[in-house]
Amino acid sequence: MIPISKPLMGDEEKNAVSAVLKSGQLAQGARVKEFEEKFAAYCGVKHAIATSSGTTALWLALLAHDIGPGDEVITSPFTFIASANSILYAGAKPVFADIDAETFNLNPELIETKITPRTKAIMPIHLFGYVCDMEALSKIARKHNLAIIEDACQAHGAAQNGKRAGSFGTGCFSFYATKNMTTGEGGMTTTDDDQIADRARLLRAHGMRVRYYHESLGYNFRLTDIQAAIGVAQLEKLDGFNESRSANAAYLNEHLESVSIPQIKRGYRHVFHQYTIRVKDNRDELQKKLEQAGIGTGVFYPVPVHQQPVYRNLGYREALPVSETVSQQVLSLPIHPALSRDDLALIAQKVNELC
Repeated sequence: MIPISKPLMGDEEKNAVSAVLKSGQLAQGARVKEFEEKFAAYCGVKHAIATSSGTTALWLALLAHDIGPGDEVITSPFTFIASANSILYAGAKPVFADIDAETFNLNPELIETKITPRTKAIMPIHLFGYVCDMEALSKIARKHNLAIIEDACQAHGAAQNGKRAGSFGTGCFSFYATKNMTTGEGGMTTTDDDQIADRARLLRAHGMRVRYYHESLGYNFRLTDIQAAIGVAQLEKLDGFNESRSANAAYLNEHLESVSIPQIKRGYRHVFHQYTIRVKDNRDELQKKLEQAGIGTGVFYPVPVHQQPVYRNLGYREALPVSETVSQQVLSLPIHPALSRDDLALIAQKVNELC
């Protein structure tokens, strides 16, 4: 079976973990600080605050912006549910705007119709490794005095006009096992705002600046030094991983027929966390046949967030037709750096034969 994803770990990661274990400092120590500094530099921002997951990175960003009960945050329904759930965790209300069918990202033309006096932020989601139209979204945010909280959990190294994901506002990353770089589990919040960074660091560790002196209600969102050590090693490999993903995507774009393939607009750097095609008829049947042929695939995501039972129970009933249509058509093919040219050739061959 050609897997849909495959984490790549080498001696660098093993040696880094071993060094942490020998040091005896396992949590929120020197390796976390090193990882934060290097990740901030990579994204082109002043601050990076390591967290326990991508979900807590999003939650922490919202809390640092003082977003809570009575507030609204505009976001996409076509995503993993953690994006919207983080807004609920903060006590605020997710407001869904529909997506662009080509990019799978928020459609900027639909945002202003969703803005109310309660709106505090826009949460764009750089889905599958493709940055949203941040120039358009940032213009709207400035016009209405809204925060930008980027869900960049799938977009490590992605960029628009040379500006990397996580540097347009307050960025949020995940280092889950399937991501372009991984720490097994973990996250990062990025920002250029000194006050937001200070607030995030305070909230991350039970409201403490000085040990056992608690200034405010806080949380345990900390990352371990073991995970951070893996992250430092993975970050050094990230650009190479992304280049391999882009090369694999170029091969599939050239060889696939009869399906809608990813398109990249001028000025965008797509890092292909997922390579997602659209199959207008019998997507599920194609997925089953590819599995029988030894090719792993994924459907990200089969049910938009606003149609999930938990959101239906909260009273969400609005139709979002593009997200609802796309969810029935998308199919992600293997794109990870471990693929061989023979793997890619087989993937293209089987998709062409079966569509």
